[in-house]
Amino acid sequence: MNSETYIDFCFIRNPAGNFAAEIDNLLRELFKGIRLNWYLEEKTEDGMELVVAEIKGMSRWQSEEDAIDFIESHAAEDFWEYLQGFQLNVYPAMRGCGSCGTH
Repeated sequence: MNSETYIDFCFIRNPAGNFAAEIDNLLRELFKGIRLNWYLEEKTEDGMELVVAEIKGMSRWQSEEDAIDFIESHAAEDFWEYLQGFQLNVYPAMRGCGSCGTH
C-alpha cells in the first residue's frame, strides 16, 4: 500500500551558482520511480546559497525509518555534503474509514 509522504530538506553551500538546479538533479536521481513531487526555494543568506526542498507525494514506505533507510542507501555524496537539516513524515494508508473498527 502507498503512504502519503512529506519531506522537507534544507541544503546549504558556499556560493557557486545554479544550486537549485543541482538539488533538482540530485532529487530526480534519488527519487527516480517514486511518485514524489517537489518545490525548491533558493536564496542567499549570510554569503551562503540555501535551497529548501518541500517534497510530497505517495511512496511505498510504511514508516519514517523506511524512508530514511532508502535515502541513506541511495543518496549521492553531494546530497550528504549539502544537507543541513530535514523533516520527514510518512502516513501509511489505512483501509476503510476507521469509523466502525474494521480494516
